[in-house]
Amino acid sequence: MNAPANEPIRALLFDLDDTLWPITPVIERAEALLFEWLSGQVPLVTERYTIAAMRARRGELMAANPGFRVDLWALRHAALHEAFAACDADTTRITEAMDVFTTARNQVTLFEDVLECLPRLAERITLGSLTNGAADLRQIGLDHHFSVSLAAHEIGRAKPDPAVFRAACEALALPLSQVAYVGDDLRLDVEGAQKAGLKGLWLNRYGAAKPAEQSHIEPDATLVSLHELEQWLHLRSTND
Repeated sequence: MNAPANEPIRALLFDLDDTLWPITPVIERAEALLFEWLSGQVPLVTERYTIAAMRARRGELMAANPGFRVDLWALRHAALHEAFAACDADTTRITEAMDVFTTARNQVTLFEDVLECLPRLAERITLGSLTNGAADLRQIGLDHHFSVSLAAHEIGRAKPDPAVFRAACEALALPLSQVAYVGDDLRLDVEGAQKAGLKGLWLNRYGAAKPAEQSHIEPDATLVSLHELEQWLHLRSTND
């Protein structure tokens, strides 16, 4: 861990995907379950499109319309609508399809330190969440730990835009300088937070090396677990 500075921290904002749970297996499972549902309920779509093809098309749609970076649910819905329409399938069933995906998307496996550390952190300091994704903390069962939970699609902008961090701090009713952001992504989470005026904490669970193009980013702390985050807060409090 990096040595703490003396500025008081009154709240922690958390990224969600790959910070509180690994997201890749969640999305892969959700897409597989959606494809299975489509195969049984709307087979015209799966006869024409594979999971990989639908994933590639979402990438094309996002490139053509950067607004989809702010609303990943809308991106997936738009891609499904396009596929249904191309197959002359009943587009009224897209709502059911999205429900299948959304339910599975919120069935996450938490990192082992989350259930132990989050309650202790919530007793000690105000917690909030800020994500570019579409996770639902209420469905996941973690919402009661957080005073504020915001997503990019609610704000209309996405990390690393400073506006999203400012919006979260406004919701917390705290100055930017008294909030630290905890996330796994150096550019989106750490640098984005720092440029907005927050502390940026890198939760580097796997001990990854910095990508060469991000070597200039210096987190205010580099942590491998929420246990280390607790230690970091304790060290700061004893030096305030």
